[in-house]
Amino acid sequence: MAIYWIASYLIGNILTAWWVGKWKGVDLRNELSGNLGARNAGAVIGKTAFFLTFFGDAAKVGIVIWLGHYFDFQTWIIAVGALSAICGHLFPVWLKGRGGKGIASFIGAALILTPSLFLVMAAMFAAFLPFVKSATLTMLFSFLAYAVSMFWFGEFPEFWPLLAAMALILIKHVPDIKESFRIRFNKQ
Repeated sequence: MAIYWIASYLIGNILTAWWVGKWKGVDLRNELSGNLGARNAGAVIGKTAFFLTFFGDAAKVGIVIWLGHYFDFQTWIIAVGALSAICGHLFPVWLKGRGGKGIASFIGAALILTPSLFLVMAAMFAAFLPFVKSATLTMLFSFLAYAVSMFWFGEFPEFWPLLAAMALILIKHVPDIKESFRIRFNKQ
């Protein structure tokens, strides 16, 4: 079990944006936000880089979950594996903790582990985005809907690690959230 969690963390250390950047001859750590995630890859390199990074970061958590099922681990153990992979993405040891912000990795985990809760989260995102007009701020509503649904449907005992992952992702997004609030609500 501990070996699975360590392996999950190391798999999370595979940052798709870093590899896509290398392929294109760009170090994304030195461009725009400096983030090694899909959004920065797309902004710097283009749509293809966004999609490659997004799917790569979601897929690595999918691989972790698949391995957990392959070894017939209990659901909560697999959920901790997903959290470990997301931690590896957020805080990669080989880049001194400077990774991505975890949205694509979380989406991969939520889609596979809790598809019904993922749909609630996606529906909330789709419903609020036209009004809020900020993906970052809309993420707050989506995460809240996911968390409330987890408790409402009694999924918390098995999937609590995904709430921990959301908390870490939100912490990584604090500067973006502040900036989005400032732009959205301080317009003159």
